[in-house]
Amino acid sequence: MIGLDGQPLTIYLATRPVDFRKGHDGLSSLVQETFGRDPFSGAVFVFRSKRADRIKFLVFDRTGLVLAHKRLEGGKFVWPGIRDGVMRLSPAQFAALFEGLDWRLVRPERARRPELAG
Repeated sequence: MIGLDGQPLTIYLATRPVDFRKGHDGLSSLVQETFGRDPFSGAVFVFRSKRADRIKFLVFDRTGLVLAHKRLEGGKFVWPGIRDGVMRLSPAQFAALFEGLDWRLVRPERARRPELAG
């Protein structure tokens, strides 16, 4: 997955559930004040609900803040253990999480630098 301006997409997952009544402003303040990150950096910030069946993600696309919300019907998202802070996800792990799959099973291959040309 490619981010803005061809830069790789950076994805941060908040490991502690948040108040899902929060909107654009509340979540961007949380990103800035609690996590010490810039909500306008173009990174994707992912949040979970207490019941684990809902997900929100916030991203700035250079024209405004985009907030998306998804609720799984008849299931729950797979989340890491609840603790303070954030963790990074790869774009493939985020795609699996968003589909309701176990993102922990996605292991992106690390690109190795070739030693010889040709």
